[in-house]
Amino acid sequence: MECMTQQVIHPMVKLQRQVGSLIASNLIKPSDSIWKIALLYGDQWAFWKKELIDFGFSMQDPVQDLLEVEAWDDE
Repeated sequence: MECMTQQVIHPMVKLQRQVGSLIASNLIKPSDSIWKIALLYGDQWAFWKKELIDFGFSMQDPVQDLLEVEAWDDE
């Protein structure tokens, strides 16, 4: 029953990691606007856009702002 001890990773943490690897791969720059990642997410973008807006991001915010969040609270 190991799965009982694993923490569930917040979806936004997964997005942060994916965006971090996009930057590491030079596909986007930290200074790019968040909307640029929409081009890479295609069909999934509607979900991520809603999540980002719910957390107070605008599509014009730099990607760096997304990476600097240390804790995602759903409150």
